[in-house]
Amino acid sequence: MSKKTRNILLTGLAIALCAALLWLADRSLGNYAMRILNLSAIYIVLSLSLNLVNGFTGLFSLGCAGFMAVGAYVSALLTMSPEVKEMNYFLEPLAPWLQNLTVPFALALVAGGLCAALAGLIVAIPVLRLRDDYLAIATLGFAEIIRVVITNLQGLTNGAQGLKNIPKYSTTWTVWGVAALVVLFMALLTRSSSGRQLKAVRDDEIAAEAMGVNVFKVKVTSFTISSFLAGVGGALLGHMITTIDPKMFTFMLTFNILLIVVLGGNGSITGSVIASIAVTVLMEALRFLDEPLNLLFIKTQGLPGLRMVVFSALLMLVVIFRQRGLMGDRELSWDGLSKAGLLPRQRKGDKP
Repeated sequence: MSKKTRNILLTGLAIALCAALLWLADRSLGNYAMRILNLSAIYIVLSLSLNLVNGFTGLFSLGCAGFMAVGAYVSALLTMSPEVKEMNYFLEPLAPWLQNLTVPFALALVAGGLCAALAGLIVAIPVLRLRDDYLAIATLGFAEIIRVVITNLQGLTNGAQGLKNIPKYSTTWTVWGVAALVVLFMALLTRSSSGRQLKAVRDDEIAAEAMGVNVFKVKVTSFTISSFLAGVGGALLGHMITTIDPKMFTFMLTFNILLIVVLGGNGSITGSVIASIAVTVLMEALRFLDEPLNLLFIKTQGLPGLRMVVFSALLMLVVIFRQRGLMGDRELSWDGLSKAGLLPRQRKGDKP
């Protein structure tokens, strides 16, 4: 058996196993556990969107939450029924052209991503001429501008009241299916010539430009695709929790996603996937620390925020002893597992 055939078979078996585990989890776990599991899938989409810019292109962007907000609001407005829209917009009526407009969820999801991509393109053209800290501050400022605009567009976004009773379309199969497609897209992108251009710009812009790479075009394209993925992630999040408001899309949301990217490893798809699941589960597992504790030597009346203190301490330990994250810029592969002795090595008589 050739190496390529073996890898294809192993990939197919891995996909089948993951699908079986999801089916089993959907049948056996409760609503709370499934909510955490599905939130992990959404964070995979969001962390990969930020990793595309920060890890693979070398741009320090902090505008993820703003593009999530655009995708969430667009998708919600396109899927809510006229009756639900009328119930939400009691202070000021919704724009007439949106009142009776309802489209299927798949179309709304793509539309949310495209609107976020358009916003990303508008931001990218002037901002991506900046570098390093200046770029981070500028993108953070644009994200805050988007949030303020959403808060004040009462007749379009319902302002600070937000939107409620959004259809719950983000089921287990939907969010994990989208996450799988994003992982596949990122894997194909990074292995293509476009992916090599991204890494060349990240490593040395001057050398990349000398080799004929249009550095500005590569940056704008990467930022726009990242904005599209962030919009899709925001739409999935809105359709999972069924309510959104501008306070959801603050810098803290971007910080949580950035934390996942740094923890998993800048420039590693595998690292983002592992860190998304680990951070989401661990954040919920440590929630008991905010409640009253009655241990052998420790008694507390409840310390809100203690969970974040412990989680931050764990994160500091990881960053101190593993500065490049859990995976660095490496990826898990069947060949790598074979070299590590976790899979049978290819025999001499086999075709490469």
